[in-house]
Amino acid sequence: MNDAEMGSQVLMARQPIFDRKQRVVAYEILYRTEGDSESAVFRGTEATSEVLLNEYTSICDAGEVRVVPAFINLTYDIVVDGNIPDLPKKQIVLELLEDAHVDEAFINGVRKLADQGYRIALDDFIYSPEYIPLLELAHIVKIDVLEHTHDEMVQLIKIIKPYKCALLAEKIETHEMLDVCISLGFKLFQGYFLSRPKLIKGKKISTGQIALLQLMQALQNPDAKPEELEKLIITDPVLTYKLLRIVNSAAYSLTRKIESTSEAIVLLGIPQVKKWTTLIAMSANSDKPEELSRALLIRGRMSEQVAQQQNKSNAPSYFMAGMMSGLHALLDIERDKMLEQVPLGDDIKEAICDGTGDIGAVLNNVINYEAGNWELLPADFDDVIYEKGYREAMEWTREAMQAMSEST
Repeated sequence: MNDAEMGSQVLMARQPIFDRKQRVVAYEILYRTEGDSESAVFRGTEATSEVLLNEYTSICDAGEVRVVPAFINLTYDIVVDGNIPDLPKKQIVLELLEDAHVDEAFINGVRKLADQGYRIALDDFIYSPEYIPLLELAHIVKIDVLEHTHDEMVQLIKIIKPYKCALLAEKIETHEMLDVCISLGFKLFQGYFLSRPKLIKGKKISTGQIALLQLMQALQNPDAKPEELEKLIITDPVLTYKLLRIVNSAAYSLTRKIESTSEAIVLLGIPQVKKWTTLIAMSANSDKPEELSRALLIRGRMSEQVAQQQNKSNAPSYFMAGMMSGLHALLDIERDKMLEQVPLGDDIKEAICDGTGDIGAVLNNVINYEAGNWELLPADFDDVIYEKGYREAMEWTREAMQAMSEST
């Protein structure tokens, strides 16, 4: 699909769906069309649809590139018309929106889709007798945890249980709510809980983490010298080891081994050192879900891409702002506390805290874009640049995380 086809017609993003071990098992495709009357994924030919699906659901997971299923929202008209390309059934979950009018035509349309082998999900489910035929056809039922009390969820689960549907808890915003939903029997989970840290009273960033963040800040200086960077790198034995492993890996096909850090920096070049240092920082917290690192890398890279496309000065600062805007969740520390302890420029800190300045404007747009908050994007929003940046950022992150896993 070329950029003109995406154009101003469609915006797309994705939100992860997790299992109980916080592994990504699917993505919900979020989209906006001009009239919001049809699914963005179903525009154009079957081949175009399949390319889009693969692009938005392909990830590097523990070093392995794989494609996970896509949850795609269907309107009443699409269900009744049955105008869906013949796509791989294992790659698709068709999600019925909660505001769809449930009548005989709609139920018959859902039945035809189920008979064709598609998996059916009911979105924002609230029980009413007319939904019984849909429960009989559904494979997954999504429950909005913010709309129900604990007792209401217990009662709703009792109603759904005889239909043997998998339960998906959506709009989970805290780790505490995640634990509650696991105890209630939910198997799938969706929401922003990964962006919030588990706060540990009095916790500070470790010396090793500060050194890594200092190096990442130094890498933003376009005039940085290899010797200066080497002084920072060698303060962290793990970082030194990993960089040498990377440069000596098969990916670079060297005829001789590189043994000094300064040699590695010269050979890799500052942009590559920045990339690998960021990846190492993201992977330092092995107890965190890989999706959190992936999301922050996509955000940082997308911010940088947008800045470059808009001819902003010092585009790497946009990368740093995007990545740092959620790093506190990886470190399990409050954002303000983290920013007090790391050497960032005032423009980056103000962008993260207040959304001000050129960096803050781009960062806010990127965050709203990735969340599918289309209504919060400004009137002069350039959807072509942001859509292109988002897709490139997903591809870059997938390749970078795969290379990181293969090289260390």
